Amino acid sequence: MANSIGQLMGPGPTVVYMAQILFVMTSADRWTLTDGTEHPTGFWAEEFAAPYSAFVAAGHEVVVATPGGVVPIVDRSSLAPEANGGADAAAAVAAVLESAEALRNPVVLHDVDPADFAVVFYPGGHGPMQDLAVDPDSARVLATTLASGAPLGLLCHAPAAMLATETDGASPFAGYRMTAFSNAEEKLAGLADKAPWLLEDRLVALGARYEAGDPFAPHVVVDRNLYTGQNPASSTDLAAALVAAI
Repeated sequence: MANSIGQLMGPGPTVVYMAQILFVMTSADRWTLTDGTEHPTGFWAEEFAAPYSAFVAAGHEVVVATPGGVVPIVDRSSLAPEANGGADAAAAVAAVLESAEALRNPVVLHDVDPADFAVVFYPGGHGPMQDLAVDPDSARVLATTLASGAPLGLLCHAPAAMLATETDGASPFAGYRMTAFSNAEEKLAGLADKAPWLLEDRLVALGARYEAGDPFAPHVVVDRNLYTGQNPASSTDLAAALVAAI
């Protein structure tokens, strides 16, 4: 699938950032499947690279936070040419990851105050299905940001983090229109039969008004201050919507 990664300007003598943007990212590098085997994963490269490039090109500073402050691991399959629309696009994604100092210096998610940031954004990959789906610190960031009215973006599998916000059968995300990686896409990717649960099903059970577009085509849903993208192909459109919301 194709992507669009903007070129980043080289560092100048003085950098003045317009706003700080929080990227909440997975610390997981494995996803435990139904049979107990561990599927190598992490974050999906394009889902970091396209939004990161968009925010930085707009003059903003990105801060990465992870559970425990662990340096996030990229899903190696997301760096392949066939996952990026060709070798040139894959090289551009890899170059953004290499240049992003924020990736190598994450802060501890437990210590984050989302009020310090203009936007909170969650890249996907299967990693969030493993850790952020049950992480109380992430749940606090999500619920606080949603209630504040600040733009909150989640992409692909990252809406799995919403599951951790459920308390006594209720979630602040219930009733919101949203999208995420669909059951159809998980089946086409070959992991639906091995997954302990499917994200679309769990979001519907959470009370979300889930909406799916065509598999692997860009699809973004905005409801109030909640911005969601269905898949990696939605990365650029979701990032543009978030940048425009600042």
